[in-house]
Amino acid sequence: MAKRKTKFMCQSCGYESPKWMGRCPGCGEWNQMVEEVNITGKTRRGALHHTASDTTSQPSPITSIQTDIEPRVETKSTEFNRVLGGGVVPGSLVLIGGDPGIGKSTLLLQTSSQLAELNKKVLYISGEESVKQTKLRANRLHVTSSELYLFAETNLELIHQTILNLSPDFVVVDSIQTVYHPEVTSAPGSVSQVRECTGELMKIAKTKGIAIFIVGHVTKEGAIAGPRLLEHMVDTVLYFEGERHHTYRILRAVKNRFGSTNEIGIFEMKESGLEQVENPSEIFLEERSKGASGSTVVASMEGTRPVLVEVQALISPTSYGNPRRMATGIDHNRVSLLMAVLEKRVGLLLQNQDAYLKVAGGVKLDEPAIDLAVAVSIASSFRDQPTRPADCLIGEVGLTGEVRRVSRIEQRVQEAAKLGFTRILVPAKNIGGWKVPEGIRLIGVDTVEEALQQAFLPS
Repeated sequence: MAKRKTKFMCQSCGYESPKWMGRCPGCGEWNQMVEEVNITGKTRRGALHHTASDTTSQPSPITSIQTDIEPRVETKSTEFNRVLGGGVVPGSLVLIGGDPGIGKSTLLLQTSSQLAELNKKVLYISGEESVKQTKLRANRLHVTSSELYLFAETNLELIHQTILNLSPDFVVVDSIQTVYHPEVTSAPGSVSQVRECTGELMKIAKTKGIAIFIVGHVTKEGAIAGPRLLEHMVDTVLYFEGERHHTYRILRAVKNRFGSTNEIGIFEMKESGLEQVENPSEIFLEERSKGASGSTVVASMEGTRPVLVEVQALISPTSYGNPRRMATGIDHNRVSLLMAVLEKRVGLLLQNQDAYLKVAGGVKLDEPAIDLAVAVSIASSFRDQPTRPADCLIGEVGLTGEVRRVSRIEQRVQEAAKLGFTRILVPAKNIGGWKVPEGIRLIGVDTVEEALQQAFLPS
């Protein structure tokens, strides 16, 4: 006879304990221990206990294994294709996370429609809405393909059987936290349910060659809810970012077994749905103020794409004992480091100044090539002296005040030339060995002090 036992499992990291605890010893989170029923003495068909193949496999020499893989399936959205690494890989498992209301369901419904228009059979499984509610959204997005099938279900066994009967090419599950396995005793959305359901979907994707997209809820900190095991199991993890009060959305890859993890796709939310932004640099710079101090433009690389964004800085005398340092879109520690370099190597007295920095457009920059633009923005606001409006700055700043070489300088300069910039401040070591676009004047600088002498308008 099966014996029922109870255990407590952390919903953040999956730590198990025989008794309830206020704070999880594994991850340190509070109030995350949830009681679950564990049935022993009975063989439970857990998804993770299956092998990756329906048949028993045998070890094979690596030289005898055939690598005939189906080509990627490209959607009509070049932004979505770029983030995935060139298109949807058959048999892949893709996890998409994002804040509530950001547009995850809209993105996947539009993608499903584009795949269905390629004569691919797509099954859209909704665990949060009825079929009629999903149809209402499809009408608003002008989705009318007959190859797109809607299915409202949360029982994993019924979902599995439907996939076997329909034999679709692509499957969308919205969302993984609403799906439950009948043989798992915990509630939907718990660590055990998410782990088991994702494992079952992974088995379906690998054995049937079906590309499956699953939507994952996020916590208030912005991470995907559930154990980190969920992100380890899938092939690709995408984050759909943006502010709900702005129309622009950024699709970012943080894990991709089939492509780069530095790619981003930019979309604009309109009444008819999400539309891709072909030239994001122009969008980010369209509201830039001319002749304002504390504003510079930097050419940042996002994967294989150069993006021009505006870096803004506001330096003002502090009213407190300790000056404030706030940054949006830039690492706070990087700002403090660059301010220390400006104070030590250039002589700017910033220790009694509040500093507020922001990357316009909601983009997050984390590469070293933005250092020079951030440093010049801080100095421009401190001196209340505007920079040249047709200048673009590229370079990494070292602790001794030197400007260091950056990668892919040619692509950055070409993007700046497309948007009408005529002068570009680059590291002196990057000059030479490549063709400079017509109409562009390159200025090589070795130190931050040289860059400040070149960047400001004459007073």
